[in-house]
Amino acid sequence: MTPQSGVRLLIVGPPGAGKGTQAARISEQLGVPTISTGDIFRRNIAEQTELGKQVKAIVDNGDYVPDELTNELVKDRLEQADAHGGFLLDGYPRTPDQVAYLDGLLASHGHVLDAVLQLVADPEELIRRLTLRASQEGRADDSEDAIRHRQEVYLRETQPLLRIFRERELLVEIDGLGSMDEVAHRISAALSSRGLGASAA
Repeated sequence: MTPQSGVRLLIVGPPGAGKGTQAARISEQLGVPTISTGDIFRRNIAEQTELGKQVKAIVDNGDYVPDELTNELVKDRLEQADAHGGFLLDGYPRTPDQVAYLDGLLASHGHVLDAVLQLVADPEELIRRLTLRASQEGRADDSEDAIRHRQEVYLRETQPLLRIFRERELLVEIDGLGSMDEVAHRISAALSSRGLGASAA
C-alpha cells in the first residue's frame, strides 16, 4: 500500500494506556508505518547489522543506548521507502536532543512533524489496571511499586518533550481511558479536526 496521507506523527502515552494498540490502528487507518525504537533495536540485533552489534553490546551491559546511536538507527529506518509518505513514531524522540535531531532530519527532506498525539490517563487508574492485570496473569515480579515507578519515569522523561511540543502547538491530548474503540474514535476525530488523515478515509 502506497501511503497517500503524508502524515508525520508521534504518539506518546504512559504504560498501560494502550499506546501500542492505538498505534497499530492509526498506522492501518492512515496507511503509514509505525516506527518503534524497540522494534528497530530488535530488528538490527536480529539481522546482526553493524548498528545492531553496537546496540547489543550496550544493552548486554545493561546500559542505555546513547542518543547518537538511536538517532542513526531512526535515520536509517526513516529513509526506507515505506516511510517516505509518512509515519507514526512510537518511543522516539525521548530527549530534547533527539527532538532537535528529528527536526533537522525532517527539514533536510522538506518535512515537519504534523502532530504529537498524547494519550492522557489518570495514573492511579492505570496503576490499578496494570496491578490487576499482573495479578490475573500471575506476574509476581510486576508489583505495584514497580508499576508505579514506571509511571513516574514516564512522567519525568516526557515532561520536557511535551513542553516543547505544546509550545509549537503540535500537542493533541486524547483521553486514553475507555474502550479501545472509544479511544480510537477520539484519535480519529482529533486528527480530522487538524485536517490530518482525511485522504486515508
